[in-house]
Amino acid sequence: MKEEQIYSGKAKTIYRTDDPSKLIAHFRNSLTAFDGKKKSEAPNKGYYNAQISKKIFEMLESEGIRTHFIEMVSDTEMLIDTVEIIKIEVIVRNIAAGSITRKYPIEEKTHFKDPIIVFDFKSDEYGDPMLNDDIAVALGVATYDEMEKIRTIALRINKLLVEYMNKVDLLLPDFKLEFGRKDGEIVLADEISCDTCRLWDKKTGQSMDKDIFRFDKGDLSKAYEEVARRIVPEIFA
Repeated sequence: MKEEQIYSGKAKTIYRTDDPSKLIAHFRNSLTAFDGKKKSEAPNKGYYNAQISKKIFEMLESEGIRTHFIEMVSDTEMLIDTVEIIKIEVIVRNIAAGSITRKYPIEEKTHFKDPIIVFDFKSDEYGDPMLNDDIAVALGVATYDEMEKIRTIALRINKLLVEYMNKVDLLLPDFKLEFGRKDGEIVLADEISCDTCRLWDKKTGQSMDKDIFRFDKGDLSKAYEEVARRIVPEIFA
């Protein structure tokens, strides 16, 4: 049973349940960009993201990646394990886009020979600065062993996702992951959706992710619907 709200983020609201080991994540239609400076709503966004995340979590679980996903309790609500969130955002980059092309002399659409893993400290107060293993350990957010495990899992997820998206004619330039601790294990948390992935149509190169909202490229709801049609066609049956 859903109980009181305990957290409301940029796109999801988290609720307690009558079981302390489980929470409910509600995927909302909210949109934010540029550290919350740009805000809006998009019809059905929460629904598409929830259904895409469900399908991808199930795929990853079938490949031996442990996630916090348990089951859907409604079209936009996901029952998840309670985990201790590790305050690190993990960005995996396959093709140069976004901030890496602004901060480094790397041309947009450069295909990296090997995936690039970037760690950012999850802190609005400090602007989510980049960190390395030594800084993570000094901050007390993770151990060296945990950092190595996170890197290994992130690379494994990337390999699976690149192959998965390729089958539905999508390129995966980069995406964000978050992890937590559960019963002494590192567990994939948060979501994997159009909000957390940069997705390009393989044939046209068109953006099919939140960049549409960031840079006013068109109808975000239609793009998310198209991604959902490719990844979870069963919800349109």
